[in-house]
Amino acid sequence: MKGLCILGATGSIGVSTLDVVSRHPDQYNVIALTANTNIAALYEQCIAHRPEYVVVVNAAQAEQFEANIQNSEISTIKVLTGAKSLEFVSTLEQVDSVMAAIVGAAGLLSSLAAAKAGKTVLLANKEALVMSGDIFMQAVRDSGATLLPIDSEHNAIFQCMPSGYTAGDEAKQVRRILLTASGGPFRETPVETLHEVTVAQAVAHPKWDMGRKISVDSATMMNKGLELIEACLLFNLAPEDVQVVIHKQSIIHSMVDYVDGSVLAQMGNPDMRVPIAHAMAWPDRFESGVEPLNIFDVRQLDFAEPSLSRFPCLKLAYQAIEAGGIMPTVLNAANEVAVDEFLNERVKFTDIPLIIEQCMARFSAGNADSLEKILQTDEQARVVSHEIIGNMIA
Repeated sequence: MKGLCILGATGSIGVSTLDVVSRHPDQYNVIALTANTNIAALYEQCIAHRPEYVVVVNAAQAEQFEANIQNSEISTIKVLTGAKSLEFVSTLEQVDSVMAAIVGAAGLLSSLAAAKAGKTVLLANKEALVMSGDIFMQAVRDSGATLLPIDSEHNAIFQCMPSGYTAGDEAKQVRRILLTASGGPFRETPVETLHEVTVAQAVAHPKWDMGRKISVDSATMMNKGLELIEACLLFNLAPEDVQVVIHKQSIIHSMVDYVDGSVLAQMGNPDMRVPIAHAMAWPDRFESGVEPLNIFDVRQLDFAEPSLSRFPCLKLAYQAIEAGGIMPTVLNAANEVAVDEFLNERVKFTDIPLIIEQCMARFSAGNADSLEKILQTDEQARVVSHEIIGNMIA
């Protein structure tokens, strides 16, 4: 059995991962589960999976969780708190695989710790790779870690790569990647009305059940912009070799275009248990719990080029990866601040790309050659973004 640590167990990816684990109890032993504040869901997960360790990042909630398990059937679980504890459980000797599913910059250090420790890293946190770029990939190479992408698009690309392919390598027979996107809830909304978009509308994704932040990123297509940057790093490609394609059915999850004219596509119902099960069983396969795709129900597959005037966040992501250095870190930090402010109804939906663009303009693309530089840039970009927002709403 493989020892499993799930970073972000109570989020959508964590819940889906545990669903897959429950179908294969002879394959995985849950060693550690982590959460930020959702201790009610975490308690139920502990009852079902009996981890050795639990990390509740929020100290007050950790104290409450520890009180809750006193005199219960899970009272022997070791309860830890604080961000450093995420790194601790990611590197435990008995942990073989780490599901890195903490959303945003908060997941960087624990994901990087798992990579440095040589674990099998099931990477669902795209921001960690966007922020740390070459440093993350170098950590994977230096430690001999196995990096398996969980995002449905990157997992699809990985499945379509040549036999024996390893993330980070150059696939010389590949001409380009076709990175599919649903287009979110506003792909056909008149552009002139986007300033009226409400939070409720933005988080109502037509195909995927995701958290609020990721749902907004999908609506702005920043999610696809971050995936573009991640794809360049994971598959060692230049930005011009990654083509974003709007595919509203979300049946083809991405494609790989080979030099001989062949295009390989990975297809399946839009359910995150498919890429999770693929990565967890790799290099084999096992059942995921997802209904088989009925191609006759699909009937039609549509494809379109994204409009950069409708989705300016995608354009900013291309600019960030082309500039390189610290610019993807700036992009990600500004986006996290802007989206949070939108979710709290302090800025408009259409303000999100404006905030990011103005923040990026304040920075030059210096080298991202150390973790300290990345973390410092992340902090500075957040300060600048808040200043921009303050001026915007003053």
